[in-house]
Formats: sequence, C-alpha cells, structure tokens
Amino acid sequence: MTDDASPVVESRSVLDGLRKDAPGEGDDVPEASSKNPEKPRKRRLLRRLVIVTVLVLAMVVAAAFALVMERQISLNGNIERIPGAFPEDAGRPVKAVGDAQNWLLIGSDKRPGESGNQRADTIMIVHVPAARDRLTLIGIPRDSYVPIPGHGNNKINAAYAFGGPKLLIKTIEGLTKVRIDHFAALDFQGFVEMSKVVGGVDVYVSRKVYDPMNKVTWPQGMVHLEGEKALLFVRQRYNLPGGDFDRIKRQQAFVGALGHKIISKDLLTNPFKLNDFLEALTHAVSVDSGVTLSTLRDLALELRNIRPETVDSATIPTLGTGTVKGASVVRLDKKEGARFFEAVRNDSLGEYFKDNGGLDDLQIVS
Repeated sequence: MTDDASPVVESRSVLDGLRKDAPGEGDDVPEASSKNPEKPRKRRLLRRLVIVTVLVLAMVVAAAFALVMERQISLNGNIERIPGAFPEDAGRPVKAVGDAQNWLLIGSDKRPGESGNQRADTIMIVHVPAARDRLTLIGIPRDSYVPIPGHGNNKINAAYAFGGPKLLIKTIEGLTKVRIDHFAALDFQGFVEMSKVVGGVDVYVSRKVYDPMNKVTWPQGMVHLEGEKALLFVRQRYNLPGGDFDRIKRQQAFVGALGHKIISKDLLTNPFKLNDFLEALTHAVSVDSGVTLSTLRDLALELRNIRPETVDSATIPTLGTGTVKGASVVRLDKKEGARFFEAVRNDSLGEYFKDNGGLDDLQIVS
C-alpha cells in the first residue's frame, strides 16, 4: 500500500493534470485560456458561420448560373437556323480585311422557307469594322434594278422571292464584290413585339405625310411608334417625297431609335423587360446555320461600347429612279458604287465618308 505522499502518487497526479490540460484532437489551442475561457468557443462559432455563409453563397451562385444557362439555351432554341443559306464558295468574293464582318439583314413578312411569295421589304448590309468601334447600316433600295443570276435583270428583292437567302446573297455579292459573312432575316411581326417591350420609340417627321394604302396620316413633329403603328411607319411606300429612299431612312431611323432604347439603363437593368425583349427578338429572327450562341455572345461583347452616335447610316450610290416595263425602279451608280464597295471591302468606310459624304441624316425623316 503506497503512501499518499509517495513519488508514485505524485507522478500520477502530474500525468493526470497534463492529460486534462493537453489539447485533444481537433480542438483549438486556447490562448491565455485562464484569462478568457470564452475565446475558443467564439472561434468555433465564427468558423461554422463562415462555412455556412460560403455554402449559401455557393448555392446562390450555382442557382444563378443554372438560370442564366437555362435562359441562354431557351433563347438559343428560339432562333431559327437556315441551312444552306450561302452559295457555293467557288466564285465568291474574298473575305473582308482583318476581322471586319458584313451581315446581310432583311425584313420580310414571312420567315425563310415559309410557303407563299416572299419579298424582302428591307435589305441592309451591316458593316462591322475590325476595330468594333462603329457600325454602318447600308441600305439597298428594294427596287434596285440589278442582274439576278439565272433570272435576267429585275428588282433586287425579287431575288429573295426566286431563290431565298442563297440567291439574294449571290446577287448582292455579284453586285458589290463584298463577301457576306452572316445572314439574318427579321420577321416584321418582330418589329411590333420589340417596340411594345421597350415602350415604343420617337422619331421626328419633317412634314405631314398621308399613307393612302393604310389610311394613316403622320403629322409633322415627333411621332411615337409602338406596336402596329411602328410597322406601318417602316413599311409605308407610297406618297413619300423620296419614294424608296425615304422608306430606307425611315427604317434606319427606327432601327437606330430602337437600338438607343435597347442599350438604355431602363432596359438593361430590368431583368423582366430584358427577358421579354430577348424573347421577342429571338422568336422573330432567323440566321444562317453558322451563327451559334457563342457567335452572338462574342459579337455582343465586342460591340458593348457601341452607342447611337457611333452608328452610321447610308444608302448605296444611285442615279435616281426610272421606269422599266411600266414599273418604277432605282438605277444604281456603278462608278461611285465601285468606290463605295471598295471601302467596304477594305474596312475604310470612315475615310470614304470623310472624303465623299454620303451619310444619311436620320434626325429628320419624311
């Protein structure tokens, strides 16, 4: 039997004390625990709060990413792709210099491939320079009298009726020697829906004009265009002082005003409005099969600094109107047109307009 004061008892007491004081596996090592025993507990609570917060944020980010991806997939699915939109490569013009792009944009009552007579009411080349610092909308009068491969001479919009996007692109490339990189067709009903979403746009009309086909009078001054009213405005053809040329200006003015609304904070910061606009746009547009979601996303990012004042509008050089077999046509200026289209090919439209003029004034339209 050992004595309470024996060395063995003292050793055991010391060891027990060390075991009690030693930190266990996974425990925090207390700092000055004798002074503040609450510190280890607070640290453990803080660590747990941090872990929970990180997990919640991760779930929110994952949910947001999933929502964005779902919307991208859904919007991408709305866009109709047109197979075989381009003619065979043999004989086509060379691509524009650098990273410049040329998109052919048309407006029509019917989507490509739909039955019935299809005519391109709006024909524009959208030139995207390599610098991505401006855009140029180049209007081509629908009544331009041109050679259409396999169909003789006719109004250029007849090419779309005869052979869809492929023949129209072939006709325009043969006429301009400008290679078309992408094709987009906008169903005119899309004008109606998009103008509704943005709350309409305003343009200034220089003089009172009556539309005899639709029995609509456009007063002089600011005119608010929304819904069907917007469609009637961009489509009016008869009784305009400049005929088809004024029609092109109207269309370009509407597109410019719509673009101004699209990049406004009111639309971009309102997720519901933005979603409605993208739904309307993607349901109304058809593009060539080479246009992917990445194509559109990358181009949108590259053009993020484009503003209304950096969008130019022009019409291809013409010699005025004439008559062929009783039909009114627009005659093209081949000599000046050659210089103009050379500037498009060389991505030097800025220099061309500086030296020769030719930009359309869209502040006031007829």
